[in-house]
Amino acid sequence: MAGPRDPSRRTSAPDLEILGDQVTFQPRGYIEPPERPEDKDKERNLVEHMARFRSSPLEFLREVSLHVSGTGWRAYDNFIGQPIFYSGFSENMTAAVLSAPILQQRIRELADKRIGIEEKQGLLKKDDPLYQAKKAQRKAVVEQSLQELSEKLTGDMICKFESKPFIRGAYYMCTQLLTRAYHQDTLLQGGFNFECFIEGGRSRTGKLLPPKFGILSFILDSILSGRVEDAIICPVSTQYDKVIETEGYVGELLGMPKKKENLADFLSASSILSLKLGRVDVRFHEPWSLREFIQEQQVRTTEIPKQLDMKSITDPSTRQKLLRTMGYKVLSDINAVSVVMPTALIGTVLLTLRGRGVGMAELVRRIEWLSERVRAKGGRVAHFGNAPTEAVIERGLEVLGKDLVGVVEGLPEKTYFAVDRFQLSFYRNMTIHLFISEALVSASMYIRVKRGGGPESQRVSYEELRNQVLFLSQLFRGEFIYPTEGLAVNLDKTLRSLEADKVVTLHRDEQDNIMAVDLAEEERTAGRENYDFYCFLIWPFIEASWLGAVSLMGLTPPLDHQGDGWLDVKKCQDNSQILGKTLYHQGDLSYFEAVNKETLKNAWQRFEDEGIITVAKSRDPKIQPRARLAPDWRPQWDPRTGHIVAEGRLWDFIEKIAQSRREGKNRRDGATVSSRVLRLTETIGRNLFTDASGEVSMSDEDKRLLKKQQHRRQALQTRAHL
Repeated sequence: MAGPRDPSRRTSAPDLEILGDQVTFQPRGYIEPPERPEDKDKERNLVEHMARFRSSPLEFLREVSLHVSGTGWRAYDNFIGQPIFYSGFSENMTAAVLSAPILQQRIRELADKRIGIEEKQGLLKKDDPLYQAKKAQRKAVVEQSLQELSEKLTGDMICKFESKPFIRGAYYMCTQLLTRAYHQDTLLQGGFNFECFIEGGRSRTGKLLPPKFGILSFILDSILSGRVEDAIICPVSTQYDKVIETEGYVGELLGMPKKKENLADFLSASSILSLKLGRVDVRFHEPWSLREFIQEQQVRTTEIPKQLDMKSITDPSTRQKLLRTMGYKVLSDINAVSVVMPTALIGTVLLTLRGRGVGMAELVRRIEWLSERVRAKGGRVAHFGNAPTEAVIERGLEVLGKDLVGVVEGLPEKTYFAVDRFQLSFYRNMTIHLFISEALVSASMYIRVKRGGGPESQRVSYEELRNQVLFLSQLFRGEFIYPTEGLAVNLDKTLRSLEADKVVTLHRDEQDNIMAVDLAEEERTAGRENYDFYCFLIWPFIEASWLGAVSLMGLTPPLDHQGDGWLDVKKCQDNSQILGKTLYHQGDLSYFEAVNKETLKNAWQRFEDEGIITVAKSRDPKIQPRARLAPDWRPQWDPRTGHIVAEGRLWDFIEKIAQSRREGKNRRDGATVSSRVLRLTETIGRNLFTDASGEVSMSDEDKRLLKKQQHRRQALQTRAHL
């Protein structure tokens, strides 16, 4: 258990430097020594001695033998944590799992249920003089059968950590062991270290995903029940200069089916090790006690019981709030120690400029400004050593490659431009969490700034600004992690920070209350470059939410439709992408990345949480989830024109999002655009209803399940905003 911490001490994660066989911890802010002339052109690889069978079979076999024999660091002798890799380890773990009180209690419960069923079936008769003896005998048989089944299942799931040579050989061939499961109680009670990926999968967009609560739920239950005294959480951030899967991610995000991974592709991927992929940064947050965290939450709210007893938590929403707070704290800690890599700086700058390209001098200036802003926000920039910024940029451009960033030669100054904006957005999203508050405020100011004219016409009242910030922060609560102080405090801090940076001017009354906000004169003189930077960060996400909301208009059942209005969710989301691609190529959508499947999926989840759409999931796995517009959000058809009327609750919601969209010259004919977009949405929607006309209606059982889901969602729903 962690000892008491000094709350005044600032968390300072070390730098972990891995080069070949050498692992070095460096303090935060470490500056590399000057490079020696003879080492200038020397390449340093992350993994050394990685031979390929095709090019060097003898060297490949030699490396396998080194792993099996345990030469050097491969021996697994000096690891941190409880002892493993000894004879009898698997048997000990199996025995510990099977003897767990929670498992034995469950076996007894299942046996009692089985006895109850047999009594109803008449197999055990209560009027039999030997009823009690037969019941006890039968229960013992059932418990024994369940015990044997548990032993078999546990034996199949336990990874055999018995032989170091076997483990070393398997490590070389696969780099990670495909273990099934150990019971979390058993691991925690034994003091074993284990890792889990809180996001549940790889991010396709470059930013952190919302947390998955599966394993976290098991760990939390272990503490609350008293079966485990404490668990120490250590959030870890891993950042890469070059992510080799981005091209495949783009295909998936544009709707292409995910290619299944297989052993042949894995073995052939060793050629990737010969590429120049830059550096990897691993950062560790200061570990913290889960027990102390729960006690802190008890102090903050009276809803959480004072005793750490899971049985006393009868309200599911209370436990869910505690679990969500824990999950988002881990993500927040990961963000706090994440490092912004040079490639992320380059991608961010290139995607937040108004022009088509940028020269090296301007690129250096903006990256130095961005690096300073990252540090001012408490972020960390990968240290460049003594290398000049231009050299770091050139190295980063080399890592990104010409497929992402192009260069125009033959000009007075080399001009760099974004070739694949979709892939570059992956790197830009690595920085957005640092500036999300500024981005939301800037986009909210845009409802006035886009009008043009002088300061008076662009000035926005504090109340109007606050309302739009609240709306946008709720809209993106599934996309971003906000500071925990609440809307009023965060908005005040953000405005004061922007004022100090000479981006905005705040107009106050005699009591020093902020009454209105407009752009600072210095920002106007500079061409709005810093204000635009924050807007460019959030605009693609606003565009995606607008697209998702517009696509909902197509879910309005046609006048001649005879069904119940339920549509296949996947088909609806696929048609949202088709609508987005059409609008982009016709000039009504500014960002192609707005058709991002993951962002659209998050938008749909937000619409479901808001009650705009209802999603029904069937117990039958063959029936896909279905959705329909909630009655009070459903637009009306004009029987005279045969078109959807651009008014109503859903249309107002769309217009609210549109207020913060980037204004393009080709979109200023608002009425024409509205009619054109609506006609296209109607066409796509009609096709959906035509395809759904032959589908089976929802069963009574599924309707009952839907009602339960809606009640549960209402009970657990929490409002999160900036």
